Amino acid sequence: MTRNSCLSAATLTLLACSVFAGGLSGPPEDLVVHEWGTFTSIAGPDGNAVNWLPLSGGSDLPSFINRFGFKGALRGTVRMETPVLYFYSSTETDVSVKVGFPSGVITEWYPAANQHTREIVWPNVKLLPGTKGYFATDGTDSHYYTARNTAAATLQVTNAGNVRQERFLFYRGVASFQPPLAVKLVNNQIVVRNQIEDQPGAIILFENQGGRIGYRLGHLTGAEVVLERPELGGNMVSLRNELEQSLVANGLFADEAHAMVDTWRDSWFEEGTRVFYILPRSAVDSILPLSISPQPAKIERTFVGRIEVITPEI
Repeated sequence: MTRNSCLSAATLTLLACSVFAGGLSGPPEDLVVHEWGTFTSIAGPDGNAVNWLPLSGGSDLPSFINRFGFKGALRGTVRMETPVLYFYSSTETDVSVKVGFPSGVITEWYPAANQHTREIVWPNVKLLPGTKGYFATDGTDSHYYTARNTAAATLQVTNAGNVRQERFLFYRGVASFQPPLAVKLVNNQIVVRNQIEDQPGAIILFENQGGRIGYRLGHLTGAEVVLERPELGGNMVSLRNELEQSLVANGLFADEAHAMVDTWRDSWFEEGTRVFYILPRSAVDSILPLSISPQPAKIERTFVGRIEVITPEI
């Protein structure tokens, strides 16, 4: 079923309910929220994430993004990269959004919000479906803009007299926790061990050595899986397709999945060895508790774990 048919079916349900109830009340029943993001970490010799300076390099974000001071000095085990929240509705709708980050610090966000280090709140968000919108730009080619390439509703966000329009709500941060998976190089094989009760989604082992790439798919059905390092004769198009299909299978719309992979096409596929996996929804909700009022009919949260593996080649 396509997104349009889903929304149409939900709209018909809403109209039918209004006939029996004698009118409309409360939020639209087709209010849907989709979110994607990435947790990046570096595996140490024992497979667990090591402490590092995730934001010590130059900024890859536009100049209009709101920033937390001294973020370059923040140490942690995980860099939370570019979660974006998309909203869908058949009618104009007002919502408030709060995201908690108990084990971390929120370092960047847009549009303007009430940022409290370990949580961020957008109290006044208006959904404007069918509106083109006027989005900020700073003339750079930042990958931030790629995430706008979806059919999500335009958002108008008001905070302390500041009114901005955007395709999504964006935030980023640094945290100290152990990711759901531990990844270890053993006898030239990659051992992936699950450290939580719920199983992750698809696992992809990726390598790029001097521009030659390879990847191998894996699935965890028990405590661990051993993956042979791939031959370096892979095709980038097929890899992107595998990733996008996995994202769609875990709740994203096709254009959202394409926007996510396109956003990270440079850093995800740069030289090195890394493991990608889809986090269980329970892990995402625990790391980043989300509350939206009024409550949407459906919320999908699809996060990719990215674990860098230190190999003899690098």
